[in-house]
Amino acid sequence: MKEKTPIVVFGEALFDCFPSGQNILGGAAFNVAWHLQALGDNPRFISCVGNDGLGQKVLTAMTDWGMDTQSIQIDPIHQTGQVEVDLIENEPHYNITPDCAYDFISQDGMGQLPDRGILYHGTLGVRNNISRDCLEYITKQSNLSVFLDVNLRSPWWQKQAVFEWLQQARWVKLNESELQQLGFVSTDICEAMHRLLTQFQLEQLIVTRGEKGVVVLEENGNLFQETPAPVDGIIDTVGAGDGFSAVFIHGLITGRPIAEVLNIAQEFAGKVITLRGATTKDHVFYQEFLS
Repeated sequence: MKEKTPIVVFGEALFDCFPSGQNILGGAAFNVAWHLQALGDNPRFISCVGNDGLGQKVLTAMTDWGMDTQSIQIDPIHQTGQVEVDLIENEPHYNITPDCAYDFISQDGMGQLPDRGILYHGTLGVRNNISRDCLEYITKQSNLSVFLDVNLRSPWWQKQAVFEWLQQARWVKLNESELQQLGFVSTDICEAMHRLLTQFQLEQLIVTRGEKGVVVLEENGNLFQETPAPVDGIIDTVGAGDGFSAVFIHGLITGRPIAEVLNIAQEFAGKVITLRGATTKDHVFYQEFLS
């Protein structure tokens, strides 16, 4: 039996706080790790939570979901991350609390890192120097190939810092607006994508476009596009991109054809937007994607 490709997920674990009063576990990195666990990939999730009630909820939820919590650090000073989510026409707008525990992920006690596999991280989880230094340590101490999930959340990003992470990546995912915010603007999205892919010598560039679907450009010039089917019962779009990333990564390690992976990832993202927030404890939710 072929040995599974190790996956390391680095970044934020937090609670999305909705106007209704619901607080739902989230954060791009947490969401990706959660979905990968449901898909049977057993990711190693590296993060930090506060020594508080919300931090304990994170650990309990992970344990109940079968996830390993050994790489979750406990910060005695800073609180577990929280984000206030306002929904305007079902689109999320975020007010992100500063100086949360996930900003202080330390390289101390990191333990043995795999010598192969995939390292997933976003850009919000490295807004602070402490976590940024830890991620740089991981990238230097391992041979992991980087899947960068660009998530630009003002005011928590700087173009030059994002460019530095892009230089280390093998695969990059971002949305059409983020592509433009980074300066890759064109009336032809494929031309803009080609400039970014070429500048940073990426293997694959994935651009999500909401209702227009997704476009993937490969280093050899191959282009793939997928348009989603209409979705009934949309609740919010929080975490749809994270669901897409998780299924795409699952496709990378299982070696499925890119066209098939795109179709399944798009379908899964469409299912996530029928949830409040980005995660669910319902195993049945994943059943149709496990094959």
